[in-house]
Amino acid sequence: MIEQPRDVYIVDAVRTPFGRYGGALSGIRPDDLAAGVLRALVERSPGLDPARIDDVLFGNANGAGEDNRNVARMAVLLAGLPVSVPGATVNRLCGSGMEAVVQAARAIALGDASVAVAGGVESMSRAPWVLQKPDRAFPATDQQLHSTTLGWRMVNPNMPAEWTIPLGQSAELVGAKHGVTRAEQDAFALASHRNAAAAWRDGLYDGEVVAVDGVDLPRDENIRDSTSLEALAKLKPAFAPEGTITAGNASPLNDGASALLLADEEGLAAIGREPLARVRAAAVTGIEPQYFGLGPVDAIRKALAKARVDAADLRTIELNEAYAAQVLSCLAALPELDRSVVNPRGGAIAIGHPLGASGARVAGAVAHQLAAAGSGTGLAALCIGVGQALALVLER
Repeated sequence: MIEQPRDVYIVDAVRTPFGRYGGALSGIRPDDLAAGVLRALVERSPGLDPARIDDVLFGNANGAGEDNRNVARMAVLLAGLPVSVPGATVNRLCGSGMEAVVQAARAIALGDASVAVAGGVESMSRAPWVLQKPDRAFPATDQQLHSTTLGWRMVNPNMPAEWTIPLGQSAELVGAKHGVTRAEQDAFALASHRNAAAAWRDGLYDGEVVAVDGVDLPRDENIRDSTSLEALAKLKPAFAPEGTITAGNASPLNDGASALLLADEEGLAAIGREPLARVRAAAVTGIEPQYFGLGPVDAIRKALAKARVDAADLRTIELNEAYAAQVLSCLAALPELDRSVVNPRGGAIAIGHPLGASGARVAGAVAHQLAAAGSGTGLAALCIGVGQALALVLER
């Protein structure tokens, strides 16, 4: 007989500042980035005996370089946690960090764990080039190196061509489908930068972002305080000559890590801290890969239905900004959402999108915003390459 699922609480959430591609964090290995947030999370809860952590789950989208061989377990060891603490790495591409949160919450709800850590990490700067093994030994011809930084590589020829177009071309399709203009995208991008810069100036990230040892990076590296609509309008389309998507209204390539501490009632009592929020519901959905950016539409509606929450009751929403066209298209398809509470402290266009870390970042951001408000319900969601999406409902 299945027992009643246990309540799952988010006790704390931290992340590094997100570094730009080739920037301040490019000299830091991804396993060290993951170890840093894990160590900080434990240090911020002095009542937590690290040996009580039942599992550590980290999302990671690449896994082709220094993040290979189970980066979650490597982070446990590098952070100095007891060797008895296990770790597993999960991959749902852009949603990997949130997938880790969902899996950890599920384990706690079912009684398989009492205390767990979930997070994500990505170093897009340090993603290697990879070389396929040749069909036969000692080839005399040149061989091709494939970048593992982002997007499709070594595509299976059985995949329909429309499914494997570059992500930016997919975003062009999504934006065109909902009639999102270049001006609307640039205005959205500008708001992302302004909101993120204001949040940092106002100290809203002080309790959430932790420093990276040996790196002088006081805030997210991609934020552009001085950008303007005029400057954004001068940027050339990146994926089609007459397209609308540019480097200014799309998320950049980034490095960073995020981590959340989750617990049930018993674990919460042992830790001795007031939680930020409680996990209410989660949902994952699929969509045609070329329209991956619209994935959050169904995931959000499914998660809200499972949580029995009306969209009008959401106090805050974090919808990951892979592209301005993608977010605006989702919002056009979800008129029930209040746009004024979407990404109030800036989004990925300004903050950055280190793939494996972003899902944990948006989940942690919602938890911190609910704690600051004192009560309410919040939503975090992401589109995911190859046509998936995740959504998570939290409450306080």
